[in-house]
Amino acid sequence: MKKKIVVIGSSNTDMIVKAPRIPRPGETVIGGEFSMAAGGKGANQAVAAARAGGDVTFVARLGDDLFGRQALAGFRRDRIRTKFVFKDTKTRSGVALICVGETGENSIAVALGANAKLSPADVEAARKAISSADILMLQLEVPLETVAAAIRIAAGKKVRVILNPAPARALDDNLLRHVSILTPNETETELLTGITIQDDSSIREASEMLLSKGIGSVIITLGARGVYIATREVHEFVPAFRVKAIDTTAGGDVFNGTLAVALAERKNLMEAVRFANAAAAISVTRMGAQPSAPWRKEIRTFLQGAQ
Repeated sequence: MKKKIVVIGSSNTDMIVKAPRIPRPGETVIGGEFSMAAGGKGANQAVAAARAGGDVTFVARLGDDLFGRQALAGFRRDRIRTKFVFKDTKTRSGVALICVGETGENSIAVALGANAKLSPADVEAARKAISSADILMLQLEVPLETVAAAIRIAAGKKVRVILNPAPARALDDNLLRHVSILTPNETETELLTGITIQDDSSIREASEMLLSKGIGSVIITLGARGVYIATREVHEFVPAFRVKAIDTTAGGDVFNGTLAVALAERKNLMEAVRFANAAAAISVTRMGAQPSAPWRKEIRTFLQGAQ
């Protein structure tokens, strides 16, 4: 039986320019290809989890417009449960403008649109789904009060919570103590701890500070280097798989979505991270956010080839 994953978060339409490099402030870079793809951290993670084998319910808010209708159709194609994907008749759907350089690195600006209207009342409507979930997955492209409301429901029912604290912002310790697994990148780790990530010792120091706030486990994503896992028993680097990246836009989201599935299936933390690393490695070899998320069979084949 598939494990139940509830994802609460954003849905955007990504407008992507592939350029020789990311422009500096005030600079125009000529050339490159333009494309559009479904995106948004919440939606990316929901799609990644569904393709990795999860029974996914998505809680989100879309505008009553073309982008919103296209997003909803995409969720249904991926067999994501959309009962709690709400239509907002007063606000446009979210949009992200993305520039991708030749090395695969990116620069992103987001207009949140209807994502900013996702409310605690919307989360309350999904209370039953959250309470019966194996994993609740959250990010920070929707209002913080909405994230907090969802975490309170999950905590009350002892549902495991994965929080991807992106985009980076300050978070209250009372919220963090209910988080089972926190998955910040280096920038987000620095913002949450005040510790500049420079070397292995600073990574360990930052992870220990986060654990001291009551978080169950901390997984710091380090891009091409891999991830750093910290629990009260384990501190360990897990290397990334080596691939030629062409677009890193949704690599972290794919990691988080597939991590949720692996943990819901009771894989241990190391196994779950390896599974998620494989999915992320596949995703960065493809253009676009949701189009890059691999299917479970692809992840298994990749892992077999990596042994």
